[in-house]
Amino acid sequence: MQRTLRGTCRKRKRTSGFRARMRTPDGRNVIKARRRRGRYRLSV
Repeated sequence: MQRTLRGTCRKRKRTSGFRARMRTPDGRNVIKARRRRGRYRLSV
């Protein structure tokens, strides 16, 4: 039997990785906001 949700690593990196975030202005804002909060991990 398979698990219901099984994400693929590549997809995860491509959609929510650091470089994907830096590609768009909104994504850069996301990183900036997380830095301001002092997040341990900024992205995947």
